Amino acid sequence: MSYERESAALATETDAMEKHRIPAIDRMMDVLGHLEKRPGGTTTRELVEVLHVPRTTIYRLLNSLHSYGLVKRTDENTYVLGTRLISLAARVLPSAADVDLVLLATPHLERLSEFTGEGCKLTVLDEGAAVVIAALAGTHERALMGVQGQRLPLHAGAASKMLLAGLTKSELDAVLPESLARYTPQTITDLKELRAELTRIRRQGFAWDEGEFSQGVNAFAAPVPGRNGRTVAALSVPFLAGAETDRRELIRAATISAAGAIAADIPATPKIALAERDG
Repeated sequence: MSYERESAALATETDAMEKHRIPAIDRMMDVLGHLEKRPGGTTTRELVEVLHVPRTTIYRLLNSLHSYGLVKRTDENTYVLGTRLISLAARVLPSAADVDLVLLATPHLERLSEFTGEGCKLTVLDEGAAVVIAALAGTHERALMGVQGQRLPLHAGAASKMLLAGLTKSELDAVLPESLARYTPQTITDLKELRAELTRIRRQGFAWDEGEFSQGVNAFAAPVPGRNGRTVAALSVPFLAGAETDRRELIRAATISAAGAIAADIPATPKIALAERDG
């Protein structure tokens, strides 16, 4: 097929897809997309102004989304994303879509947190961001903890770099932006330097963050591969900077071990499906 014919066919297919969209669902996604940018919450009035949709329509959309747990109304009468989205996101995996990874990994996260005293989190790739699908608190008073549902940049942080390191060259080219934002003086903002860092991570089998996203916060991350060997998630342990060498080594080794244990529990043919779990 010639380039012109292929382009014309693609345009025809795109037009057909546009004609068969459902406006109500498009508006619902607009609402969720705006709430994603407002982790502190937003008001009905703001949604009306930003999305240019009648107030009654916004009100009905929010009521429907609220009834399914996709949004939550706060005590201040603002709206935030609901926890149901975390449950849905936990089942979106590159190689094992029907595995409840959060359910499978939680016992390992609990043991890791108890052993190190630090908080830990499980992160997956999701359309240009690293998304935390599970987070546990640590047991000591200065332990750090991730936030379920939090979206993080792909180039800054141990878990994010670990996920990038698991991609093929073409996949990496597709997700990396042309410019990398700087969050701290330690953030890698040069693409060539980042690619070299990812090569080191693949070779050593873990990622190290020395305050790239949050100054004063260090972290180790290890890959959780599926049965096909491809990375489906990253397990990471964040902790305050300044830890002694022996302490850092303990955290690094424990993170790698826990990630391997999670991977070993992923069935060759996924059986922990939502329908089965719910009986």
